[in-house]
Amino acid sequence: MQTLAMQDAPRVLEGFGPDPGRAVEVLSVATANPPIKLRQEDALAAARSIFPQFARLEALFANTGIDYRYNCQPVEWYQTPHSWEERTEVFQKHALDLIEKIAVDATERAGLQLSDIDALVTNTITGLAIPSLDALLMNRVAFAPNVERMPIFGLGCGGGVAGLARAARMAQGRPGSNVLFITVDLCSLCARPNDPSMAMFVSAALFGDGAAGVVLRTAEPGGSSARKDLAKARILAFGEHLWPKTRHIMGWDIKSDGFGVVLSPELPALMRDNLRPALQGFLERNGMALSDFSGFLVHPGGRKVLETAEEVLGIERRQIVHSWDVLRDFGNMSSATALFVLERAVQAGAKGRHLLAAFGPGFSAYFAALDL
Repeated sequence: MQTLAMQDAPRVLEGFGPDPGRAVEVLSVATANPPIKLRQEDALAAARSIFPQFARLEALFANTGIDYRYNCQPVEWYQTPHSWEERTEVFQKHALDLIEKIAVDATERAGLQLSDIDALVTNTITGLAIPSLDALLMNRVAFAPNVERMPIFGLGCGGGVAGLARAARMAQGRPGSNVLFITVDLCSLCARPNDPSMAMFVSAALFGDGAAGVVLRTAEPGGSSARKDLAKARILAFGEHLWPKTRHIMGWDIKSDGFGVVLSPELPALMRDNLRPALQGFLERNGMALSDFSGFLVHPGGRKVLETAEEVLGIERRQIVHSWDVLRDFGNMSSATALFVLERAVQAGAKGRHLLAAFGPGFSAYFAALDL
């Protein structure tokens, strides 16, 4: 475990919440998955055939807290090697199908037309597209041709919360505008059966595919609310924290045939030692305390991540139950997962202040304080 010495104190990326006079409200949340639903037992059977050297570690699959995941390709596809070209073609096809559904569903739930969207923010980490996914999407659906676009890449599992914060800043900067944020990750496409590493075997136990989106709107100048009749949540503050010299914890290596997963077993220990001070700094900068929160919407990176969060933050299982439910039903879908947790909380009628949190390469933590 790499310990941060005093001279290597974490670099804090300040992020102050929206002006209280211009509340950024979440008008809708939408999620989607590809059609192939995979039982964890079937994922284990496939992994056993690809990685027989790790057969003694089969219990790992049973201990993830995952029952089901969704894949965009049949199981057989993942059992043979694929080139960058093949992976990219499959990624673009399925990613576009999913974000098209998200765009339509999210705008409809917000009581809007696609042509009402003023800014479009898209995020991914599991595939490439040039033109970017947002540009390709505009060739499928009827956005206004002058919509402002911001594609994001590289934030990993933290991209759902980080992207939400970037979209909220755009909404705050254009009062009265409608901002659509969409994130999609097809983690299964990064499986490389020719990679015999433990990290690849662990990722085969955790990751699935999904997409999510939100529509944000800020009140007009002088207005008390954007759309109280539709608002699912109000964003109170957002911020992030980067720990130096921790790039080995999580990320991608660029290999000849795709992304090579970087996933260190040091992650739970790093969180255990450093999460509480980082979160405390975020809360203090925004005049909040941990006791202000009735619920915690933590990105379910895996069972150990959630158990560590419970331990470090001193919270009860009922306060983080939506994260556990999403982990069980969908696995880790990278950036989209945190918004699945948000949707689950909204659907359950959760009320009060909630902390939305996710973690990604860097190693970084991303926070958003929400009032549901």
